[in-house]
Amino acid sequence: MTAEAKLRVEGLSLDFGNSERGLRVLANVNLDLKRGEFCTIVGPSGCGKSTLLNVIAGLMPPTEGNCYLDGKPIRPGMPSIGYMFQSDTLLPWNTALENVRLPLEAVGRKDDGLCLDLLKRVGVGDFADAYPWQLSGGMKKRVQLARLLAQQPEVLLMDEPFGALDAQTKLLIQEELLRLWEKSDLTVLFVTHDLSEAISLSDRVLLFSARPGHIKEEYEVPLARPRNIETIVQDTQYNDLFVRLWRSLKEEIQLS
Repeated sequence: MTAEAKLRVEGLSLDFGNSERGLRVLANVNLDLKRGEFCTIVGPSGCGKSTLLNVIAGLMPPTEGNCYLDGKPIRPGMPSIGYMFQSDTLLPWNTALENVRLPLEAVGRKDDGLCLDLLKRVGVGDFADAYPWQLSGGMKKRVQLARLLAQQPEVLLMDEPFGALDAQTKLLIQEELLRLWEKSDLTVLFVTHDLSEAISLSDRVLLFSARPGHIKEEYEVPLARPRNIETIVQDTQYNDLFVRLWRSLKEEIQLS
């Protein structure tokens, strides 16, 4: 474990149910993320990837172990940690601007200038007055991302945020996320089933085992930044890493 970790997960295990009939979901997970690192978790379905994010966010207590932000225990509701879910979490009765305002209103602030700027930065500045039902799936994700950034977090937890998008929209949103992240010092922990997405976005990819989930292997992504999502798949290092990841993941899928 490194002393300068921005986010630390230490000896984390989680059981569902009691000790006699319980189900161990996570087993002794240890993880350090440096400030500004983009780290992705992949693994077979049901291995506890999303559950790990829920524990880190303080939404459920672990059975064993602890999570730390800047060396201090994480508490539920910390504004320094932002969480983007796979599902659509926009309030349907609020406009895009009103949805982005929510994190500020929660702490008694109002800054429409900031909110409008964030909508512009994610590419939906012309839709501030639109309601979610008037937006495409990709536009909703952009508004969700703007709302998350309005919280001004230091760590982003992202649970398959683009999984429901079509392939073309997904690539565009990935490019937007990389552009925003590269201009910040945000630390990102990203869960996905998409190996291409994991490699394209990340500094490091963690492969989770079949349940009970733990980190089976770590892969440094040897690709220079900034990255071009369109052309990165032509890089031999990308293809070599994809094959290595898939072979190891396939073993875990067969065990799950």
